[in-house]
Amino acid sequence: MKTDLEERQAIAQAALTRYVGQPLEPGRRDCVRLAAYVLRARGHKPQLGRGGTYTTMAGGYRALRRAGFETLAEALDSLGLPRIPPAAALPCDIIMIPGPAPYDGALQVAVGNGNTIGYHAELPEGLVLHPVEFLTAWRV
Repeated sequence: MKTDLEERQAIAQAALTRYVGQPLEPGRRDCVRLAAYVLRARGHKPQLGRGGTYTTMAGGYRALRRAGFETLAEALDSLGLPRIPPAAALPCDIIMIPGPAPYDGALQVAVGNGNTIGYHAELPEGLVLHPVEFLTAWRV
């Protein structure tokens, strides 16, 4: 039987394989879909369908609002995930970094050693990143 850390590492590796190098495609491959992939793998039910589909970043925020949330942070908080200091993130934990205006932030997934997997409106594809500015993080 795998330990929690071994399970986290396996899920983080699967997310790396699935998203790194793949082009940003809002509604299909973006920071929300990446976070949802990890959430599901860890046993959570993010209920992305509540807000409907979207194909642009602006459409994603409209879908978020249709689902009843003003921000990505509010949506993650609604899942009952505890907030943690970003420096305490383990593989599979979700980290929020600043996003371009008017968005409240971009979600990334911790993969270890201070690195994350992420999509961001200013990046052409999913990458392994080493963020230097954080807004918050959640234990998954």
